[in-house]
Amino acid sequence: MNVTLAVKQYISKMIENSGPGMKVLLMDKETTSIVSVVYTQSEILQKEVYLFERIDSQSRDNMKHLKAICFLRPTKENVENLIQELRRPKYSVYFIYFSNVISKSEIKALAEADEQEVVAEVQEFYGDFIAVNPHLFSLNLSGVARGRSWEPTLLPRTTQGLTSVLLALKKCPMIRYQLSSDMAKRLGESVKQIITKEYELFDFRKTEVPPLLLIMDRSDDAITPLLNQWTYQAMVHELLGLNNNRIDLSRVPGISKELKEVVLSAENDEFYANNLYLNFGEIGTNIKNLMEDFQKKKPKEQQKLESISDMKAFVDNYPQFKKMSGTVSKHVTVVGELSRLVSERHLMEVSEVEQELACQNDHSSASQNVRRLLQNPRVSELDAVRLVMLYALRYERHSSSILPGLMEELNRKGVSERHRRMVTSMVEYGGKRVRGSDLINPQDAVAITKQFFKGLKGVENVYTQHAPLLQETLDQLIKGRLKDSQFPYLGPSSLRDRPQDIIVFVIGGATYEEALAVYNLNRTMPGVRIVLGGTTIHNTKRSESSTAELRWCLLYHESSLKKSVFSRICL
Repeated sequence: MNVTLAVKQYISKMIENSGPGMKVLLMDKETTSIVSVVYTQSEILQKEVYLFERIDSQSRDNMKHLKAICFLRPTKENVENLIQELRRPKYSVYFIYFSNVISKSEIKALAEADEQEVVAEVQEFYGDFIAVNPHLFSLNLSGVARGRSWEPTLLPRTTQGLTSVLLALKKCPMIRYQLSSDMAKRLGESVKQIITKEYELFDFRKTEVPPLLLIMDRSDDAITPLLNQWTYQAMVHELLGLNNNRIDLSRVPGISKELKEVVLSAENDEFYANNLYLNFGEIGTNIKNLMEDFQKKKPKEQQKLESISDMKAFVDNYPQFKKMSGTVSKHVTVVGELSRLVSERHLMEVSEVEQELACQNDHSSASQNVRRLLQNPRVSELDAVRLVMLYALRYERHSSSILPGLMEELNRKGVSERHRRMVTSMVEYGGKRVRGSDLINPQDAVAITKQFFKGLKGVENVYTQHAPLLQETLDQLIKGRLKDSQFPYLGPSSLRDRPQDIIVFVIGGATYEEALAVYNLNRTMPGVRIVLGGTTIHNTKRSESSTAELRWCLLYHESSLKKSVFSRICL
């Protein structure tokens, strides 16, 4: 199961279906993101797509020499824009692809608008999600909850995105959901309704062991998104922010113009692909090796081009050298900025205390360390709030809790009342009362022993002691020990055999730490394939302009077309 490959195949098929000749790719805001994370502009240019336009742009020119490939979400707005486009076509012929199921009435409206018969093909290609990594996808949705219920408009969108993933991967799964979350149950029921309604689409070849969709709620593990990360991709997202594989470096001191925005894509950047899951220390070593390799291949300034063969060799090697030069500049800049932020914000010291709060059970030591960091003027306001949140989640019912004193420390530090209220909101959102799992306090002897040994292992690297709850949940699921009382099946059937294909979806967003856990499980569990997705991919906003903007915490509170040209495609 590879979500990146699934989306790439859809896009390749669209371009292939349109045949030879110059093309324009017509998209909306969301499909632009969907395409950009799996294909670079230069890659698509090689496929004779020379122009990229938005369907809602009012400034497009008539270009009858171009074929139009339309890749759009089936929204009312897009359908209306497409109707207006077909009434006054700007291109010679249209190949229309919707990223999800479109209604018959909308197809009829498009057919009636196509008076000039410029539409050659209409299909459904189910790429209605952001393929972040081969085993990780996002719907780029925030604010999905209103209290502990769905934001009404976002349940259908989440259902569409999740069913699109299932169709892209050709899976008709059994569904298990987190019992403690009404949102998880409602999403499961909504997905089940679509599978039943569109049963022909989900009529895939039966496998010996049915695939499984596991729906979880972020509130069951509010700790993981609060922790600093130390692997490359996770650090970049946490400290700099990854938005559809792009990083905004414009605020980096002394940054050059060409590096103000850079793209990090494992599909097109070998160094990034090889270092995604390595820790910060290893990345530093590999950056040094990359630079040394670059220096060896760098043309010497005194090198003279004295013959035709010298010139030919230089021209042949120049593109590769230029690409390597860009890679070196980009990663040296990114790693340098990460290093600066780690030093400036005392993040190693902060992270050590975060890990202690998440993994150890020494209240006296934790209390002293949190208070000490709150009194350090170089610890940022956001880091201070996060530390108190972690303390509140970890020791919310401890008899010697010093939470009132820590809240006063935040006040003395100048943290606004609004941001201080986030601590209470966090406990209301992900505290013991609402969790369906033993996130903090393992009760049985086996769990206590495992926690003890996890702590021992952490001595080797105090910054990576924590394992997300998702890792334990998946381990129990694969071993057939995940309790039906915590994760019941939707419907009467249940799996008797070890699951092989598992799609996990986290309402409220997944994290790169959880993606790393899934990556490692895929490597170490033969015969098991896991894909992780979420309504978004979390990080904690850390720039001074958005200090303490813990959005994920706040969001919880506050006539027919000709049949010959219409078909549905699950590649």
